[in-house]
Amino acid sequence: MSDINSSFEIDYEQALTLTGFGWFHYRLLALCGLIYANTAIGITVMSFVLPSATCDFRMTSEDKGWLTAAPMLGMVVGSYFWGCLADTKGRRIVLIAALLLDGTIGLLSTAAQIFPIFMFLRFINGFAITGAMGICFPYLGEFQPTAYREKILCWMELFWTLGIVVLPCIAWLVIPLPLHFGTPDGSVMFGSWNLFVALCAIPSLLLGLWLLYFPESPKFLIECGEPALALEILKDIYHINTGFDRNECPIGRLKESDRSNTIMETHNRSIRTFNIHDPKHMKILLPEIWEQTKALCSAEFRRNTALACVIQFGITTSYYTLMIWFPELFGRFEEYEKRYPNATVSVCDVSSIVLENVNDTHVDEFCGTAIDTKVYWHTLLLGIACIPTSLWLPLCVHRLGAKFFLIFSLTVAGLVTVGLAYVGNSTQNLILSCIFEALTSMGISTVYCVMVDLFPTNLR
Repeated sequence: MSDINSSFEIDYEQALTLTGFGWFHYRLLALCGLIYANTAIGITVMSFVLPSATCDFRMTSEDKGWLTAAPMLGMVVGSYFWGCLADTKGRRIVLIAALLLDGTIGLLSTAAQIFPIFMFLRFINGFAITGAMGICFPYLGEFQPTAYREKILCWMELFWTLGIVVLPCIAWLVIPLPLHFGTPDGSVMFGSWNLFVALCAIPSLLLGLWLLYFPESPKFLIECGEPALALEILKDIYHINTGFDRNECPIGRLKESDRSNTIMETHNRSIRTFNIHDPKHMKILLPEIWEQTKALCSAEFRRNTALACVIQFGITTSYYTLMIWFPELFGRFEEYEKRYPNATVSVCDVSSIVLENVNDTHVDEFCGTAIDTKVYWHTLLLGIACIPTSLWLPLCVHRLGAKFFLIFSLTVAGLVTVGLAYVGNSTQNLILSCIFEALTSMGISTVYCVMVDLFPTNLR
């Protein structure tokens, strides 16, 4: 078999099949899954910082709104930057850079003593985390044989659920600790919430270092005009999966990409070899990046681009807004029900009623109270509620199709969101919140899975 296959070129999908499916793919799924879980923690970490850091930063509700928005604005700016970089320098190197930047800035933010500086650092966190979140799917998908790709990508949803479950557990263990250090004049303070933010930043650094032991995507290397290097990586995958020697790999030569590579044809070198810090190289890279950007709006991809953007905008607008606000909302429900037992109140009214007067103190002067234990428990239930849908998606995606899961999750989650406006107590709010979290997180993961197949390697 080896002699036969070495006599002619085979395409990448055939080559992947010949390497087998085994230990390498399980390790890669674990890595990318933990990166995705880490992004879940990174995006929603502010949900516990908001009530915990109110005293230290003397935050008003408006301040909390800006602090919630800062990482999201960073994600808006970072998405295009990391996407362009990943399609020119490679998936692996960009994932490493994004993770290390996220972890480093996360640790620095724990020492920030001024609110605008802390908010700026969280902006950078959002800028970095969007690179890891957006690129881990194509990086994982490009290593998967066609028969396994969709199902493997759908298993990523289970790791997002892991992140949503782990976050309140860490918060529950750390934030209630009687930890508060500071200088006598109050200029430097370090409390339990600072430690919580630091612990949530460390996984990014560890995952970035672990990624050093994994190769670049062979599919991306082929698109860059480096089939020889891609073949060496495939031989390593074959060795890891089968235990056989690399020289026994039944792949002789790989077909080069069918798509035209302007830089390779003009300069006879891979796009990866250009230095983004060199002005001369940037003059060559920028037109290529612009051509890739225009391609997303070309007749071939215009419809897919528009659909992906509209769906992602709709689902993430509601998901991130509510998910980050849920712990704060749970806390306000608990506070209200302690003051007015058996009373009925809506989500819209509970905040203004509770914060209108707290111990005769106006909201802008209110320092805050310890997070109620029920808030941690309710937030943990949000993650647990995602487990059934996290299993349903990969187990049934081949039978029902990704389109079914998208339509179902978006429709039902939309109805649940409307229902939140009519809840009358914390129990009703918790039930609808759990349904909303389970369906929207499944919808977001499904969109990422679909996009890997909708766009070619150089545009993903």
